[in-house]
Amino acid sequence: MEAVEVLRLALLEDAPFGDITGRYAVPNVNVAATVVAREGGILASDPLFEALGRLFPSLEIVRKMEDGDRFREGDTVAELRGRARDVLLVERTLLNILGRMCGIATLTAEFVKRADGVPIYDTRKTSPLLRYYDKYAVRVGGGYNHRFSLSDVGMIKDNHKRIAGSLRKAVLSFRENAPHTPLVVEVDTYEELLSLEGLPIDWVLLDNMDPETLQRAIPTARRMGFKVEVSGGITLENLQAYASLRPDRISIGAITKAAKPVDLSLEVLDTLPLSGL
Repeated sequence: MEAVEVLRLALLEDAPFGDITGRYAVPNVNVAATVVAREGGILASDPLFEALGRLFPSLEIVRKMEDGDRFREGDTVAELRGRARDVLLVERTLLNILGRMCGIATLTAEFVKRADGVPIYDTRKTSPLLRYYDKYAVRVGGGYNHRFSLSDVGMIKDNHKRIAGSLRKAVLSFRENAPHTPLVVEVDTYEELLSLEGLPIDWVLLDNMDPETLQRAIPTARRMGFKVEVSGGITLENLQAYASLRPDRISIGAITKAAKPVDLSLEVLDTLPLSGL
């Protein structure tokens, strides 16, 4: 879903019949406002600001820093100029999404920093309807995007193999019906990895294995001709132990699911005449 459509729906949720307080409590004037950081982080904003500009063409948005820049408490990350009622209408939705994006970018950057060059990937553990914004923020933080949706890449997981009858049956059925589609297969044990010998898959996802098991599993998977993804239970504290094993990538749901939003505020500075823009 396009960023502008997501923003439109979010604003509709917050003001289904308009902002009655802004409509009735303030005069019809223009204002100048700033978006100010109440704590430090990394800026991720472009799709949001672009969508905001498309929905409110009269709203002028001036970025004070670029995406990927670090900001500190008290820094102004952007300025807005436009009709007061429009600024008040978008205020909370803007801050909610922007704070979330900055939080994801900031946490992703910390994982990337500690991964010693092993690529950090996100997952589909994103907030409903906000996936485009979430995954953009991961890229700003130096991470990479896994599949965007169930329509992109095949990934056989526990429930697929249960329904199909076995992991092997699921793989063979997928390949019969989608011979050229990239396929990732999730395995939970070393023994299950061995059962993939000779199967036509691209990636093996070694899920929730401890570093000791991975020391055996990663070389075995590579010998079998598979690229190796590691996931499950990986935190900032234990990341180095997994990264030292040099898998081809590490996927971490927490960078989108558990990122703490950065605290931002919107502050109106001046009122301006309607002809002032």
